[in-house]
Amino acid sequence: MSSDFVDIRILDNFYQTSSFYPMPVVLVSTVAETGQTNLGPYSLCFPYGIAGEHSMMLISRGSSNTAQNIERTGVCAINFVSDSKKFMRNCVTLGYPGETTEEKMANSVFALQPSARRESEREPGVQYPDIVQEAVQVFECTLDRRFPHKTEDTTKEQEYRFVLRLDKILLKPQWRDALLMGKGFPKLPIDYGYRNNTRFWFSRHSRPYAVPIPKSKGVSLDTVQYAAQRYDPEVSWQDEACAKMVKVPRIFLNQAVAACVEAAKEEGVTEITPEFVEKIRDKRNKERGG
Repeated sequence: MSSDFVDIRILDNFYQTSSFYPMPVVLVSTVAETGQTNLGPYSLCFPYGIAGEHSMMLISRGSSNTAQNIERTGVCAINFVSDSKKFMRNCVTLGYPGETTEEKMANSVFALQPSARRESEREPGVQYPDIVQEAVQVFECTLDRRFPHKTEDTTKEQEYRFVLRLDKILLKPQWRDALLMGKGFPKLPIDYGYRNNTRFWFSRHSRPYAVPIPKSKGVSLDTVQYAAQRYDPEVSWQDEACAKMVKVPRIFLNQAVAACVEAAKEEGVTEITPEFVEKIRDKRNKERGG
């Protein structure tokens, strides 16, 4: 293969017309004016706020059912389905523009179930969309209206860019366990977009492979925070407490985090401080010495 590059014209929808760009495939569920849940397939849906404030960016045609419903109700759910060809064929069908929600959903192969939001998490008077039973993962979201979502260019069909605050992440039990253990991945599809004017192109899931961090790099504060935050959501860690763990060998980090958390729960502690880490460390040292 030649090492030379050639220019290619950058066209609208450049991610599929002028490049090979792998994207997710999600079904965004919203509530239509009739009260019926509407499913719209999307690939322009990406993490936006990843620290402190957690959110997704969704890019959509302004005239779509999904865009109109999010603008009106302020809520949606992002449903991640597996890479089944049956599901992908139905996503293409559901993405056909110009149909009403009733017409579209008559062709849906997906089963729906009510939102998983508890009563205390619901806003009065808001109807929340159903979620997809076949999904392996669901993000329940609220529109962040602090960010303007309409583009100003009125010469073309308006493009909406929604910032969607993550209210709840739901996983099927087997994938929650896989996530926490760091073992296993759901089979999620990759979309390469609408090509050749006749087809959408998808890629099926292949088995991920792991590339270990070099042992010489040691354990960073970020690594400890990542391990600590994931272990048990009922027990939080102060940053200074995480800093006390950076000298723990990487291979023993999860074990050390687990020991601190279990000790905290035994004592009714809900936030681990640096003093608590020192206390557990002193206790372990005495046990070894004895």
